[in-house]
Amino acid sequence: MCGVVGMVSRNPVNRELYDALTVLQHRGQDSAGIMTSANGRYYLRKANGLVRDVFQARHMLRLQGNMGIGHCRYPTAGGASADEAQPLYVNSPFGIGLAHNGNLTNAKTLSELITRSDRRHLNTQSDSEVVLNVFAHELARVARAKPQASDVFKAVAAVHERCHGAYAVAALVVGHGLVAFRDPHGIRPLVLGQRNVDGGPEYMVASESVALDVLGFERLRDVAPGEAIFIEHNGRLHGKVVAPRPELRPCLFELVYLARPDSMLDDISVYKARLRMGEKLAEKILHKRPRHDIDVVIPIPETSRTSALPLAQKLGVPFREGFVKNRYVGRTFIMPGQEERQRSVRHKLNAIDLEFRGKNVLLVDDSIVRGTTSRKIVEMARQAGANKVYFASAAPPVRYPNVYGIDMPVAAELIAHGRNDEEINAYIGSDWLIYQDLEDLADAAREGNTAIEAFEDSCFSGHYLTGDVTADYLAEIAAERADAAKLRRAQTELADALNEG
Repeated sequence: MCGVVGMVSRNPVNRELYDALTVLQHRGQDSAGIMTSANGRYYLRKANGLVRDVFQARHMLRLQGNMGIGHCRYPTAGGASADEAQPLYVNSPFGIGLAHNGNLTNAKTLSELITRSDRRHLNTQSDSEVVLNVFAHELARVARAKPQASDVFKAVAAVHERCHGAYAVAALVVGHGLVAFRDPHGIRPLVLGQRNVDGGPEYMVASESVALDVLGFERLRDVAPGEAIFIEHNGRLHGKVVAPRPELRPCLFELVYLARPDSMLDDISVYKARLRMGEKLAEKILHKRPRHDIDVVIPIPETSRTSALPLAQKLGVPFREGFVKNRYVGRTFIMPGQEERQRSVRHKLNAIDLEFRGKNVLLVDDSIVRGTTSRKIVEMARQAGANKVYFASAAPPVRYPNVYGIDMPVAAELIAHGRNDEEINAYIGSDWLIYQDLEDLADAAREGNTAIEAFEDSCFSGHYLTGDVTADYLAEIAAERADAAKLRRAQTELADALNEG
C-alpha cells in the first residue's frame, strides 16, 4: 500500500503536492518524494521518513513547476532503503519520473527481460522500477519528438500486456505532461479530479478522493481499469481504455482497513461501506446468539469505530470508547517482529478501566491479521476488569497472503491460516469470537456500486484473480516477507548506512 498523487496546474504545485501527501500519509510512512517539472527540467526530493520530515523549506523552494507527482511508500517488494524511495526516474525517453502503488506478480521475469532484451539497467529490487522501465521502453518505441496522446496510449497498452499484478501509476514526462494508468482489474485505487481556475481547468489524480477534497478539486471519476490518461502540460486531458479485456475488481481490504473513511473509491463511500459492515455483523451475532449478554460494545481505534457504532445500535447495547490511542505510533500489522508489534500495542493503546470493570465487553476490530495485537488487547481488557471479553472482526478470517500491494504476513504468520475459529479464539484469549462472512462483506461494499460484480478478495478466499500466482511464487514471497528476512534486511540497511556515514 502506497499513496500516489499527480497534478497539472496553472500555478506551482510543490505545496499542493506536499499537502496531498500529508493526507495520504496513512498509506505509507517509510519514505516520501515529490518530483516537479519546469522549463524542460525536473526537480526531485525524496528520502526515508514521514512527509513532514522529508520536506523542509529549502527543498520546497527547489521544487519548481506547474506539474508534478508525489509518493509516500511502505515497501511490499524490494527493501526500505532510500534508493527505493519514489518517484523513480529514467532519462530516456524525454525524462520520466514514476510513482507506483501496487505489486507486480511477474517482476522477476520482467527484470530479466528488461536487462537482457530491452537493454535497460535496473538499480534496485523494486518492482516499481520495473514498471517504470517497461513504460519508458515502450514509449521510446512509439513516441515522436514530442509525445502525443496516441503514443502514450500505445505505450500503456504494452505495459498492460507485459506487467501482471496490481498497479496504479502517476508518471511525469518531463516538459510534456502527466500520465496516469491503472491495471486491467483496477485492484489498486486511483481517482481523477478537476478544479476550474482563471486560465482553464487543472487536473489531479490521487490514490484516494480525500486528497482531491482537501485541495478543492471536484472528483470527476475513478480512473477506469486498463485506462490510460494523458494530461498535457497546457491542461488538455486525454483518456482511453487500452487494455483488451478490462474488468473492475477493486481490493476489498481497502474498504475494510486501508482507505480513509472520508474517501470515495470506485464510487463506493468507504464510510458507508463500513457502516453496512457493522450492521451485517450485528445481524450475524443476533442469529448466533439472540439472547446475548453483551453489556457494551468497544471499538479498537480507529478503523473499526465506523463499523462498531451501527453494530451496537442494532444489538441495542451502549457504544463506548474504552481505549485511548496514541496517534504517534504507526500501524502494527506492518511492523517487523512479533516482539516489536506487541510492545507497540501497549504504547499505542491505553484502556479506560471504568468502561470495562465488571462488564461483558464486545471488542470490535476491522480485521485480525497475525492475532498478536488482538491477543494483547484482550489481555488489556481483562486487566482493566472486564468480566467477559468477546471479540468481533468486521472482516472474514485473513488466511492467505496478499500479493497485490499490501505487505501482509506470509501464510505461516497469519493466525487464521490452517486454524478454525475455536483455535483462533483460544489463541487470542477471548470468551467468544465471531467473524464477518465474506459474502456479507462483499455485499456491504457492493451496495455502494452495484456495477461491481466481484472484488479482489484473495487474502480471505485464496483466489488470485490474475491467474499467475503459483505455490512456487507464494513460497518465494514467503521467504522475502517473513519476519526473520525483514530483520536481516533491516540490519543490512543499517550497517550500510553506518558505513556510508
